[in-house]
Amino acid sequence: MRRISRLCVRLWDRFYAPAKLGSDPVYGAATRELEGTSLPVLDVGCGIGLLAFYLREAGFKPDITGFDYDAPKIDSASRMATRSGHSGLSFQTGDARTSMPDFSGNVVILDILQFFTRAEQEALLRLAAARVAPGGALIIRSGLRDDSRRFRITVAGDWFAKLTFWMKAAPVCYPDAALFQSVLGSEGLTVRVEPLWGGTPFNNHLVVARRQP
Repeated sequence: MRRISRLCVRLWDRFYAPAKLGSDPVYGAATRELEGTSLPVLDVGCGIGLLAFYLREAGFKPDITGFDYDAPKIDSASRMATRSGHSGLSFQTGDARTSMPDFSGNVVILDILQFFTRAEQEALLRLAAARVAPGGALIIRSGLRDDSRRFRITVAGDWFAKLTFWMKAAPVCYPDAALFQSVLGSEGLTVRVEPLWGGTPFNNHLVVARRQP
């Protein structure tokens, strides 16, 4: 965490990165799901690239492409990659609702689905599934819509991120587990959904959809 935080080019990110990496269980979970793969990774909604740098620190060797519509964050990620000296890291700006880079491998989508409408979520999931190679996985972390207290806290947290300008957009629609089963199942992937709360109060779940070799 200290090595990654020293790569950050913006003062705020130097404080944010170690706090995020130290408290959020998704980085360890994604690393475990990718263990043993030789396929590259496309990180959709990568932000400043924390997952990419975490994977490199964990010894992950395949290429990683980050993709995000926030151009300043992509600029920061690219500068961090240069400072890190790691090879095989690239970052691109784009809107995942309409297109994604040409790619085949593993795909990761963390914490962005709530900013899309239901129709946009389905379109994004199909775009992502089409980029999962045989033997690869689509790894998603998302808050799920239900009637729990955790869900209400999740909504409040997302609005706080919007009001503090960390996120550009406000939440629009939270997915439910049935969306992943129906959409990704129809794309030929085997889907697993499980809680990923860690020590957080949020209603986060891990969705892993694998394509058979």
